[in-house]
Amino acid sequence: MPDASRPAPPPELIALFATVRRHFHQVIVPMWQGPGWNAALALPYESLDADHAPLPPQRYRAMACARQLYVFASLIGEVPQAEERASALFRSLQRHFHDAEHGGWFYSIDPQGAPLDTGKDLYTHAFILFACAHYWDKVREPLVESVLNAALEVIARRFATGDGLYEASLQRDWSTQASGPLQNPLMHLAEAFLATLAVREDAHVQRALVSLCDGMLKRFIEPTLGVMMEKPLKAVDNWFEPGHQFEWYFLLASSPLLRDGALHAALSRSFGYTEQQGVNPQSGAVCAMLALAPHATVREATQRIWAQAEYLRALTQRPASQEALLRQLQALQQHFLHVGGWNECLDAHGVVSRRDMPSTTPYHLLTCYRGLADYLA
Repeated sequence: MPDASRPAPPPELIALFATVRRHFHQVIVPMWQGPGWNAALALPYESLDADHAPLPPQRYRAMACARQLYVFASLIGEVPQAEERASALFRSLQRHFHDAEHGGWFYSIDPQGAPLDTGKDLYTHAFILFACAHYWDKVREPLVESVLNAALEVIARRFATGDGLYEASLQRDWSTQASGPLQNPLMHLAEAFLATLAVREDAHVQRALVSLCDGMLKRFIEPTLGVMMEKPLKAVDNWFEPGHQFEWYFLLASSPLLRDGALHAALSRSFGYTEQQGVNPQSGAVCAMLALAPHATVREATQRIWAQAEYLRALTQRPASQEALLRQLQALQQHFLHVGGWNECLDAHGVVSRRDMPSTTPYHLLTCYRGLADYLA
């Protein structure tokens, strides 16, 4: 809902957002409708090179299929053939990755379509739930909702640890790998729960989401600073990632259910600290990883496009952020977007360090742009 007390966004911000959204529709989406699409398997290639040629495939991941399903489901009614592509991706998700013997979904298949990594990981299942929620919202087909329900059931029955949290990974037959919970898959599960609640009332999912946030607060939030660690607090060799802090912040702040909770309060308290330690004030670059030992030190200075997008999206939930939004949108356009697509990674000095373009990145850009569109509405 628009904030009536907020001043109108500056024309420069509106115009720049129109430019980057046009770039997404005219440059990035066609990459995955054309050269990025393996018609034989009806799956996106994992990555394209700078000339839009597919890199020799080593695998195809269910998570990558699900992220592209989210993108094309979201674009139904906006982009020609988006509904047909979403339908093909949904069918491929079931045909290539569903485990008919044990339930759930495989992590990956090989270039010929045979199961490759048959482990079951929470990250993959969270994205399948997330994508199916968005797709079902557009098409309302019973089969899509049945897959959504199957994902919810297997997550609750197989991954849950009984304390509101979930195992990060399991064997194909659901036997343990003793992985324990990890921050990133749990964040995407929270995102998937929110997507589910956005399309239907579901008391079980709502309770699971609140319990998940309670578990994150107890097990992952460093109590002094309020930052979200990547592993549980007592784990050795721990760190935190500014991009994930910002991603969590947006999910919590944008949810009426979660924005008044203790987890949101912790990440609100640490937001300025994360900016101070993890964002370059001159360039707007978001660094990859920070360690607390005992003070924040840069553990990896790589600048990743997804972290830039998440910082930008998080700023839409901050007060008096219009100048910062314009600055960060300019940084995204100038340093990461180009006429042929995008730069996936820059090094600590701002030099391009990864030139290929993965099929998973449009998900981050689209969620960022959707957050900006809601802000500017």
